[in-house]
Amino acid sequence: MSLRATPTQTNAPAAATPMAFAKRIVEAYKRYGQSPLDALKLAQITPTQLDKLTGHITARQMEILSGAAMQALDDEALGAFSRRLPWGSYGMLARASITSPNLGIALKRWCRHHALLVDDIVLRVSTSGHNAAITVEEKMPGNFSKVGEFGVVHVLRNIHGVACWYVDSRIQLQGARFPFNAPPHADAYPLLFQCPLQFNATQAEIRFDARYLALHLRRDEKALQHMLQRALPLTVLQYRRDKLLVQQVRQALGNPALASHNAVTLSATLHMSPRSLHRQLRDEGASLQQLKDETRFERAKDLLLRTAKPIKQVAAASGFQNEKSFIRAFHAWANVSPDSFRKLRIDQTTG
Repeated sequence: MSLRATPTQTNAPAAATPMAFAKRIVEAYKRYGQSPLDALKLAQITPTQLDKLTGHITARQMEILSGAAMQALDDEALGAFSRRLPWGSYGMLARASITSPNLGIALKRWCRHHALLVDDIVLRVSTSGHNAAITVEEKMPGNFSKVGEFGVVHVLRNIHGVACWYVDSRIQLQGARFPFNAPPHADAYPLLFQCPLQFNATQAEIRFDARYLALHLRRDEKALQHMLQRALPLTVLQYRRDKLLVQQVRQALGNPALASHNAVTLSATLHMSPRSLHRQLRDEGASLQQLKDETRFERAKDLLLRTAKPIKQVAAASGFQNEKSFIRAFHAWANVSPDSFRKLRIDQTTG
């Protein structure tokens, strides 16, 4: 659940995990009557550093501290809940879900089994139109104050990281909400969730494109065994590849208002940087120019076949500045002129 600066945040510090999270783990040690000194020493966190209100540690330090604490305390929730999640609990949840035919069913199984282990909160997967959400709800009023910021963030990052691992794809978040006031270290949250944020909400939630739920799982028992040997990085690093990105770009470009926009405005619509957009498209074997050309071609064909608009108007509606450049581009795509394409299809229909 720690943070690491990514290429999309060029001005962010390298050590971006709030020290408040390390303090929360130290509190868990005290709750169970154990000393955190060995774990802090292993993670190279000094008492002086721990006392800094606005301090930060690296992702690796948080991974080491969390791993040591989970085993020493036999609690993978690190004291977040009213009862322990014994070592191996999250591995059991993963095994119970990994045979699912798609991500949607896997996440629902994960949430259902999580409720058997935890008395304080309930995880739910829901869809509304093209949007999906994973919510964290209280079982009893006031439970959020007991679980605290650390527990809520821990749960959301855990299920998001595992979901990405299941389908071997980055799941781009559309938004995240939290049922507490913005903490003093709120500047770290954009690195952790990389989406629009809302604090002081009625419940905790992450939202994403519902089409991710239909993706088939890409992992098997052998891959799970390997992952469980070092599972914590799933909540540290963001996946680079996004298997839905090409579809999302096509959908955005299908909006006439965005068809002629550049990488800056389009990437803002998708909640990422232009650099990340170009890089992730390249990882998927595509380019923004290619997708823009495909979208323009499909829109031009549709207008030529369904309407009697003059070629000049079809060109403008397809995102071209002038008729000449449109005719040249269309001929390169279809190997015929727009007029010939329209006439040919009309002849085929009437014939």
